[in-house]
Amino acid sequence: MRANNVNTSGAAEQGKTEARPIAAMAAIAMAAACLLFGYEFIRTASTVLFQDAYGTKHLPLMMALMPPAVLLALYGYGFLLSRFGPARALLFTSGAAAALLIACYFAIVAGLAPATGVLYIVREAYIVVVLEQYWSLINSTLTHARAKRLNGPITGIASLGSILGADILSRYAEPWGTECFVLLTAASLVPAGIFSWLAYRLAGEPVPAPEEAGGRQGHLALRLFRQSRYLVWLAVLIALTQVMSTMLELRFYGLAEEAYPAKDARAAYLGGFWRNLNILAGGLQFVGAPLLLHALPLRVTHALIPLIHLGTCLALLLHPTLGTGALAYMTFKGLDYSLFRAGKEILYIPLSFDMRYRAKEVIDAFVYRFSKGVMGGLTEGAGLLLALPGQAYPAVAMVAAVVWLPLVLRLTKQSPSGKQA
Repeated sequence: MRANNVNTSGAAEQGKTEARPIAAMAAIAMAAACLLFGYEFIRTASTVLFQDAYGTKHLPLMMALMPPAVLLALYGYGFLLSRFGPARALLFTSGAAAALLIACYFAIVAGLAPATGVLYIVREAYIVVVLEQYWSLINSTLTHARAKRLNGPITGIASLGSILGADILSRYAEPWGTECFVLLTAASLVPAGIFSWLAYRLAGEPVPAPEEAGGRQGHLALRLFRQSRYLVWLAVLIALTQVMSTMLELRFYGLAEEAYPAKDARAAYLGGFWRNLNILAGGLQFVGAPLLLHALPLRVTHALIPLIHLGTCLALLLHPTLGTGALAYMTFKGLDYSLFRAGKEILYIPLSFDMRYRAKEVIDAFVYRFSKGVMGGLTEGAGLLLALPGQAYPAVAMVAAVVWLPLVLRLTKQSPSGKQA
Protein backbone atom coordinates (compact mmCIF):
# COMPACT_ATOMS: atom_id res chain seq x y z
CA MET A 1 0.00 0.00 0.00
CA ARG A 2 1.22 3.48 -0.73
CA ALA A 3 0.65 5.97 2.09
CA ASN A 4 -0.09 9.28 0.38
CA ASN A 5 1.04 12.61 1.79
CA VAL A 6 2.48 11.28 5.02
CA ASN A 7 5.05 13.68 6.41
CA THR A 8 8.31 11.74 6.63
CA SER A 9 10.72 14.64 6.28
CA GLY A 10 12.30 16.42 9.21
CA ALA A 11 8.89 17.72 10.26
CA ALA A 12 7.82 14.22 11.20
CA GLU A 13 10.69 14.04 13.63
CA GLN A 14 10.18 17.53 15.01
CA GLY A 15 8.90 17.27 18.53
CA LYS A 16 10.53 13.89 19.12
CA THR A 17 12.20 14.01 22.52
CA GLU A 18 15.01 11.91 23.91
CA ALA A 19 15.54 13.50 27.34
CA ARG A 20 15.52 10.60 29.84
CA PRO A 21 13.12 8.51 27.72
CA ILE A 22 13.30 5.33 29.82
CA ALA A 23 12.42 7.17 33.04
CA ALA A 24 9.62 8.97 31.21
CA MET A 25 8.22 5.68 29.93
CA ALA A 26 8.31 4.24 33.45
CA ALA A 27 6.34 7.24 34.69
CA ILE A 28 3.73 7.07 31.92
CA ALA A 29 3.39 3.32 32.48
CA MET A 30 2.63 4.03 36.15
CA ALA A 31 0.10 6.66 35.10
CA ALA A 32 -1.59 4.09 32.88
CA ALA A 33 -1.56 1.56 35.73
CA CYS A 34 -3.40 4.04 37.98
CA LEU A 35 -5.82 4.96 35.18
CA LEU A 36 -6.66 1.34 34.39
CA PHE A 37 -6.88 0.44 38.08
CA GLY A 38 -9.84 2.80 38.34
CA TYR A 39 -11.22 1.89 34.94
CA GLU A 40 -11.65 -1.72 36.06
CA PHE A 41 -14.04 -0.42 38.71
CA ILE A 42 -16.07 1.83 36.43
CA ARG A 43 -16.20 -0.56 33.47
CA THR A 44 -18.13 -3.12 35.47
CA ALA A 45 -19.90 -0.73 37.85
CA SER A 46 -21.35 1.44 35.06
CA THR A 47 -22.59 -1.57 33.10
CA VAL A 48 -24.14 -3.27 36.13
CA LEU A 49 -25.78 -0.07 37.39
CA PHE A 50 -27.28 0.61 33.97
CA GLN A 51 -28.44 -2.99 33.62
CA ASP A 52 -30.06 -2.79 37.03
CA ALA A 53 -31.91 0.38 36.04
CA TYR A 54 -32.88 -0.41 32.44
CA GLY A 55 -31.77 -3.96 31.52
CA THR A 56 -29.25 -5.31 29.02
CA LYS A 57 -31.58 -4.78 26.07
CA HIS A 58 -30.98 -1.01 26.18
CA LEU A 59 -27.17 -1.17 26.31
CA PRO A 60 -27.00 -0.73 22.50
CA LEU A 61 -28.84 2.59 22.92
CA MET A 62 -26.08 3.84 25.22
CA MET A 63 -23.51 2.73 22.68
CA ALA A 64 -25.36 4.70 20.00
CA LEU A 65 -25.23 7.85 22.16
CA MET A 66 -21.47 7.62 22.69
CA PRO A 67 -20.16 9.19 19.45
CA PRO A 68 -21.55 12.73 20.05
CA ALA A 69 -20.20 12.65 23.61
CA VAL A 70 -16.76 11.50 22.48
CA LEU A 71 -16.68 14.08 19.67
CA LEU A 72 -17.48 16.83 22.17
CA ALA A 73 -14.75 15.57 24.51
CA LEU A 74 -12.27 15.42 21.64
CA TYR A 75 -13.02 18.95 20.52
CA GLY A 76 -12.47 20.14 24.07
CA TYR A 77 -9.19 18.23 24.15
CA GLY A 78 -8.15 19.70 20.79
CA PHE A 79 -8.87 23.21 22.03
CA LEU A 80 -6.83 22.61 25.19
CA LEU A 81 -3.99 21.12 23.12
CA SER A 82 -3.92 24.19 20.86
CA ARG A 83 -4.09 26.60 23.79
CA PHE A 84 -1.93 24.96 26.46
CA GLY A 85 0.11 22.18 24.83
CA PRO A 86 -0.03 18.40 25.38
CA ALA A 87 1.09 18.23 29.03
CA ARG A 88 -1.51 20.63 30.39
CA ALA A 89 -4.20 19.33 28.05
CA LEU A 90 -3.71 15.88 29.58
CA LEU A 91 -3.90 17.26 33.11
CA PHE A 92 -7.09 19.23 32.40
CA THR A 93 -8.90 16.35 30.68
CA SER A 94 -8.03 14.01 33.57
CA GLY A 95 -9.43 16.49 36.09
CA ALA A 96 -12.62 16.98 34.08
CA ALA A 97 -13.16 13.20 33.96
CA ALA A 98 -12.83 12.95 37.74
CA ALA A 99 -15.34 15.76 38.28
CA LEU A 100 -17.91 14.12 35.98
CA LEU A 101 -17.55 10.77 37.74
CA ILE A 102 -18.13 12.36 41.13
CA ALA A 103 -21.22 14.16 39.85
CA CYS A 104 -22.61 10.90 38.45
CA TYR A 105 -22.04 9.14 41.78
CA PHE A 106 -24.07 11.65 43.76
CA ALA A 107 -26.85 11.62 41.16
CA ILE A 108 -27.06 7.81 41.25
CA VAL A 109 -27.16 7.53 45.05
CA ALA A 110 -29.87 10.20 44.98
CA GLY A 111 -31.98 7.80 42.92
CA LEU A 112 -31.72 9.44 39.50
CA ALA A 113 -31.79 6.46 37.14
CA PRO A 114 -30.79 8.44 33.99
CA ALA A 115 -27.47 9.16 35.69
CA THR A 116 -26.54 5.51 35.12
CA GLY A 117 -26.74 6.16 31.37
CA VAL A 118 -24.66 9.32 31.71
CA LEU A 119 -22.09 7.38 33.72
CA TYR A 120 -21.90 4.70 31.03
CA ILE A 121 -21.20 7.35 28.37
CA VAL A 122 -18.65 9.20 30.54
CA ARG A 123 -16.84 5.93 31.18
CA GLU A 124 -16.62 5.21 27.46
CA ALA A 125 -15.40 8.71 26.62
CA TYR A 126 -12.84 9.51 29.29
CA ILE A 127 -10.82 6.31 29.06
CA VAL A 128 -10.05 6.63 25.34
CA VAL A 129 -9.39 10.38 25.43
CA VAL A 130 -6.98 10.14 28.38
CA LEU A 131 -5.30 6.85 27.48
CA GLU A 132 -4.61 7.84 23.86
CA GLN A 133 -2.85 10.97 25.14
CA TYR A 134 -0.47 8.67 27.03
CA TRP A 135 0.28 6.85 23.80
CA SER A 136 0.80 10.10 21.92
CA LEU A 137 3.63 10.89 24.34
CA ILE A 138 5.03 7.36 24.01
CA ASN A 139 4.98 7.55 20.21
CA SER A 140 6.66 10.96 20.37
CA THR A 141 9.45 9.68 22.62
CA LEU A 142 10.42 6.18 21.48
CA THR A 143 12.19 5.21 18.29
CA HIS A 144 10.85 2.35 16.18
CA ALA A 145 13.41 -0.10 17.59
CA ARG A 146 12.76 0.92 21.20
CA ALA A 147 9.01 0.71 20.70
CA LYS A 148 9.31 -2.93 19.59
CA ARG A 149 11.06 -3.71 22.87
CA LEU A 150 9.15 -1.45 25.25
CA ASN A 151 5.54 -1.15 24.03
CA GLY A 152 4.66 -4.60 25.38
CA PRO A 153 6.18 -4.04 28.84
CA ILE A 154 4.58 -0.58 29.05
CA THR A 155 1.17 -2.13 28.49
CA GLY A 156 2.16 -4.89 30.91
CA ILE A 157 2.90 -2.46 33.73
CA ALA A 158 -0.40 -0.75 33.00
CA SER A 159 -2.19 -4.09 33.16
CA LEU A 160 -0.96 -4.62 36.73
CA GLY A 161 -3.30 -1.81 37.73
CA SER A 162 -6.11 -3.51 35.85
CA ILE A 163 -5.43 -6.83 37.55
CA LEU A 164 -5.42 -5.27 41.01
CA GLY A 165 -8.57 -3.25 40.30
CA ALA A 166 -10.47 -6.26 38.97
CA ASP A 167 -9.39 -8.38 41.92
CA ILE A 168 -10.57 -5.77 44.44
CA LEU A 169 -13.88 -5.46 42.60
CA SER A 170 -14.46 -9.21 42.57
CA ARG A 171 -13.77 -9.43 46.30
CA TYR A 172 -15.62 -6.37 47.56
CA ALA A 173 -18.43 -5.58 45.08
CA GLU A 174 -21.01 -7.37 47.25
CA PRO A 175 -19.94 -6.16 50.73
CA TRP A 176 -19.20 -2.57 49.65
CA GLY A 177 -21.88 -2.16 47.00
CA THR A 178 -21.32 -1.35 43.35
CA GLU A 179 -21.90 2.41 43.65
CA CYS A 180 -18.85 3.17 45.81
CA PHE A 181 -16.53 2.05 43.02
CA VAL A 182 -17.58 5.10 41.00
CA LEU A 183 -15.90 7.33 43.61
CA LEU A 184 -12.84 5.09 43.72
CA THR A 185 -12.49 5.51 39.97
CA ALA A 186 -12.47 9.29 40.32
CA ALA A 187 -9.82 9.02 43.03
CA SER A 188 -7.58 6.91 40.77
CA LEU A 189 -7.27 9.83 38.35
CA VAL A 190 -5.28 11.82 40.93
CA PRO A 191 -2.13 9.64 40.95
CA ALA A 192 -2.60 9.06 37.21
CA GLY A 193 -2.41 12.81 36.65
CA ILE A 194 0.68 13.16 38.85
CA PHE A 195 2.58 10.40 37.06
CA SER A 196 1.62 11.71 33.61
CA TRP A 197 2.84 15.20 34.52
CA LEU A 198 6.12 13.67 35.73
CA ALA A 199 6.45 11.77 32.45
CA TYR A 200 6.27 15.01 30.49
CA ARG A 201 8.83 16.61 32.80
CA LEU A 202 11.20 13.70 32.12
CA ALA A 203 10.59 13.36 28.38
CA GLY A 204 10.19 16.98 27.49
CA GLU A 205 7.12 18.36 25.76
CA PRO A 206 6.92 17.59 22.03
CA VAL A 207 6.91 20.71 19.87
CA PRO A 208 4.76 20.92 16.71
CA ALA A 209 6.13 22.09 13.40
CA PRO A 210 5.47 25.79 12.65
CA GLU A 211 2.55 24.96 10.35
CA GLU A 212 0.98 22.86 13.15
CA ALA A 213 1.50 25.25 16.07
CA GLY A 214 -1.57 26.55 17.88
CA GLY A 215 -3.94 24.25 16.06
CA ARG A 216 -3.42 25.91 12.68
CA GLN A 217 -4.66 22.77 10.94
CA GLY A 218 -7.75 22.72 13.15
CA HIS A 219 -8.23 21.49 16.70
CA LEU A 220 -8.89 17.98 15.35
CA ALA A 221 -6.75 18.34 12.17
CA LEU A 222 -9.45 16.64 10.09
CA ARG A 223 -7.96 17.90 6.84
CA LEU A 224 -5.12 15.44 7.31
CA PHE A 225 -7.50 12.60 6.47
CA ARG A 226 -8.03 14.10 3.01
CA GLN A 227 -4.27 14.22 2.52
CA SER A 228 -3.25 10.82 3.90
CA ARG A 229 -4.62 7.49 2.74
CA TYR A 230 -2.53 5.90 5.48
CA LEU A 231 -4.63 7.59 8.17
CA VAL A 232 -7.84 6.51 6.43
CA TRP A 233 -6.77 2.85 6.44
CA LEU A 234 -5.84 3.11 10.11
CA ALA A 235 -9.32 4.48 10.83
CA VAL A 236 -10.99 1.64 8.90
CA LEU A 237 -8.90 -0.91 10.80
CA ILE A 238 -10.00 0.51 14.14
CA ALA A 239 -13.63 0.53 12.97
CA LEU A 240 -13.46 -3.17 12.12
CA THR A 241 -11.98 -4.06 15.51
CA GLN A 242 -14.87 -2.28 17.20
CA VAL A 243 -17.49 -4.04 15.12
CA MET A 244 -16.08 -7.29 16.48
CA SER A 245 -15.69 -5.93 20.01
CA THR A 246 -19.29 -4.70 20.17
CA MET A 247 -20.77 -7.96 18.94
CA LEU A 248 -18.74 -10.06 21.37
CA GLU A 249 -19.38 -7.69 24.28
CA LEU A 250 -23.14 -7.68 23.81
CA ARG A 251 -23.27 -11.44 23.49
CA PHE A 252 -21.06 -11.97 26.54
CA TYR A 253 -22.98 -9.53 28.78
CA GLY A 254 -26.28 -11.04 27.71
CA LEU A 255 -25.08 -14.54 28.60
CA ALA A 256 -23.70 -13.24 31.92
CA GLU A 257 -27.04 -11.61 32.79
CA GLU A 258 -28.83 -14.89 32.13
CA ALA A 259 -26.41 -16.80 34.34
CA TYR A 260 -26.22 -14.20 37.16
CA PRO A 261 -29.48 -12.23 37.42
CA ALA A 262 -28.55 -10.64 40.80
CA LYS A 263 -26.70 -7.32 40.36
CA ASP A 264 -23.89 -7.70 42.91
CA ALA A 265 -23.29 -11.40 42.10
CA ARG A 266 -22.96 -10.46 38.43
CA ALA A 267 -20.55 -7.65 39.32
CA ALA A 268 -18.45 -10.12 41.31
CA TYR A 269 -18.37 -12.59 38.39
CA LEU A 270 -17.43 -9.84 35.94
CA GLY A 271 -14.73 -8.61 38.29
CA GLY A 272 -13.22 -12.10 38.28
CA PHE A 273 -13.54 -12.27 34.49
CA TRP A 274 -11.64 -9.00 34.03
CA ARG A 275 -9.01 -10.08 36.58
CA ASN A 276 -8.36 -13.29 34.63
CA LEU A 277 -8.38 -11.40 31.34
CA ASN A 278 -5.79 -8.94 32.60
CA ILE A 279 -3.58 -11.76 33.86
CA LEU A 280 -3.69 -13.25 30.35
CA ALA A 281 -3.02 -9.85 28.79
CA GLY A 282 -0.16 -9.23 31.20
CA GLY A 283 1.59 -12.42 30.08
CA LEU A 284 1.18 -11.42 26.47
CA GLN A 285 2.38 -7.88 27.19
CA PHE A 286 5.54 -8.79 29.06
CA VAL A 287 6.48 -11.88 27.04
CA GLY A 288 4.32 -12.54 23.98
CA ALA A 289 4.30 -9.10 22.34
CA PRO A 290 8.05 -8.35 22.67
CA LEU A 291 9.01 -11.82 21.41
CA LEU A 292 6.62 -11.82 18.45
CA LEU A 293 7.38 -8.24 17.43
CA HIS A 294 11.09 -9.06 17.52
CA ALA A 295 10.85 -12.44 15.78
CA LEU A 296 8.23 -11.73 13.10
CA PRO A 297 7.66 -8.95 10.59
CA LEU A 298 5.08 -6.48 11.82
CA ARG A 299 2.58 -7.37 9.08
CA VAL A 300 2.75 -11.10 9.93
CA THR A 301 2.11 -10.35 13.61
CA HIS A 302 -0.87 -8.19 12.70
CA ALA A 303 -2.25 -10.84 10.34
CA LEU A 304 -2.26 -13.52 13.04
CA ILE A 305 -4.75 -11.59 15.19
CA PRO A 306 -7.91 -11.78 12.99
CA LEU A 307 -7.16 -15.42 12.23
CA ILE A 308 -7.24 -16.25 15.95
CA HIS A 309 -10.52 -14.35 16.35
CA LEU A 310 -12.10 -16.31 13.52
CA GLY A 311 -11.54 -19.48 15.52
CA THR A 312 -13.00 -18.23 18.80
CA CYS A 313 -16.01 -16.65 17.10
CA LEU A 314 -16.71 -19.92 15.32
CA ALA A 315 -16.65 -21.72 18.69
CA LEU A 316 -19.19 -19.23 20.09
CA LEU A 317 -21.37 -19.60 17.00
CA LEU A 318 -21.46 -23.39 17.26
CA HIS A 319 -21.58 -23.65 21.08
CA PRO A 320 -23.34 -20.56 22.53
CA THR A 321 -22.57 -20.82 26.26
CA LEU A 322 -21.23 -18.36 28.85
CA GLY A 323 -17.93 -20.26 28.67
CA THR A 324 -17.46 -19.81 24.91
CA GLY A 325 -18.77 -16.24 25.14
CA ALA A 326 -16.17 -15.49 27.80
CA LEU A 327 -13.46 -17.21 25.73
CA ALA A 328 -14.21 -15.21 22.58
CA TYR A 329 -14.47 -11.88 24.39
CA MET A 330 -11.43 -12.56 26.59
CA THR A 331 -9.33 -13.54 23.59
CA PHE A 332 -10.33 -10.39 21.74
CA LYS A 333 -9.63 -8.11 24.69
CA GLY A 334 -6.45 -9.92 25.68
CA LEU A 335 -4.93 -9.48 22.23
CA ASP A 336 -6.33 -5.97 21.90
CA TYR A 337 -4.60 -4.91 25.12
CA SER A 338 -1.27 -6.52 24.22
CA LEU A 339 -0.14 -7.62 20.78
CA PHE A 340 -2.53 -5.48 18.75
CA ARG A 341 -1.91 -2.37 20.86
CA ALA A 342 1.87 -2.76 20.85
CA GLY A 343 1.94 -3.35 17.10
CA LYS A 344 -0.57 -0.67 16.19
CA GLU A 345 1.23 2.11 18.07
CA ILE A 346 4.41 1.48 16.06
CA LEU A 347 2.48 2.56 12.98
CA TYR A 348 2.17 6.11 14.40
CA ILE A 349 5.85 6.68 15.23
CA PRO A 350 7.01 8.15 11.87
CA LEU A 351 4.10 10.60 11.69
CA SER A 352 3.97 14.36 12.36
CA PHE A 353 2.93 16.03 15.63
CA ASP A 354 -0.65 16.67 14.49
CA MET A 355 -0.98 13.12 13.24
CA ARG A 356 0.28 11.72 16.54
CA TYR A 357 -1.65 14.08 18.83
CA ARG A 358 -4.77 15.04 16.87
CA ALA A 359 -5.47 12.54 14.07
CA LYS A 360 -4.60 9.68 16.42
CA GLU A 361 -7.23 10.86 18.91
CA VAL A 362 -9.80 11.06 16.11
CA ILE A 363 -8.96 7.49 15.04
CA ASP A 364 -8.39 5.79 18.38
CA ALA A 365 -11.02 7.69 20.37
CA PHE A 366 -13.76 8.94 18.05
CA VAL A 367 -13.65 6.27 15.30
CA TYR A 368 -13.19 3.68 18.05
CA ARG A 369 -16.34 4.78 19.89
CA PHE A 370 -18.27 5.85 16.78
CA SER A 371 -17.96 2.36 15.32
CA LYS A 372 -19.12 0.85 18.58
CA GLY A 373 -21.98 3.35 18.72
CA VAL A 374 -23.12 2.62 15.17
CA MET A 375 -23.11 -1.11 15.84
CA GLY A 376 -24.97 -0.54 19.09
CA GLY A 377 -27.59 1.58 17.31
CA LEU A 378 -28.05 -0.97 14.55
CA THR A 379 -28.40 -3.74 17.12
CA GLU A 380 -30.93 -1.72 19.11
CA GLY A 381 -32.94 -1.04 15.95
CA ALA A 382 -32.82 -4.65 14.85
CA GLY A 383 -33.93 -5.73 18.32
CA LEU A 384 -36.97 -3.46 18.12
CA LEU A 385 -38.01 -4.88 14.75
CA LEU A 386 -37.34 -8.56 15.36
CA ALA A 387 -35.98 -10.98 17.91
CA LEU A 388 -32.24 -10.95 17.19
CA PRO A 389 -30.89 -14.51 17.53
CA GLY A 390 -27.80 -15.02 19.66
CA GLN A 391 -25.91 -16.54 16.73
CA ALA A 392 -26.09 -13.21 14.88
CA TYR A 393 -23.46 -11.66 17.17
CA PRO A 394 -20.56 -14.05 16.49
CA ALA A 395 -21.57 -14.24 12.82
CA VAL A 396 -21.14 -10.48 12.39
CA ALA A 397 -17.87 -10.64 14.32
CA MET A 398 -16.59 -13.30 11.91
CA VAL A 399 -17.42 -11.08 8.92
CA ALA A 400 -15.39 -8.28 10.53
CA ALA A 401 -12.43 -10.64 10.97
CA VAL A 402 -12.58 -11.73 7.33
CA VAL A 403 -12.40 -8.08 6.16
CA TRP A 404 -9.79 -7.20 8.79
CA LEU A 405 -7.19 -9.65 7.42
CA PRO A 406 -6.62 -8.24 3.90
CA LEU A 407 -6.94 -4.68 5.19
CA VAL A 408 -4.17 -5.07 7.76
CA LEU A 409 -1.95 -6.78 5.19
CA ARG A 410 -2.39 -3.79 2.92
CA LEU A 411 -1.87 -1.27 5.71
CA THR A 412 1.35 -2.89 6.94
CA LYS A 413 2.79 -3.67 3.53
CA GLN A 414 4.71 -0.44 3.77
CA SER A 415 5.49 1.99 6.53
CA PRO A 416 4.76 5.67 5.77
CA SER A 417 8.39 6.09 4.74
CA GLY A 418 7.94 3.39 2.10
CA LYS A 419 10.03 0.75 3.88
CA GLN A 420 8.73 -2.71 4.47
CA ALA A 421 7.06 -3.03 7.85
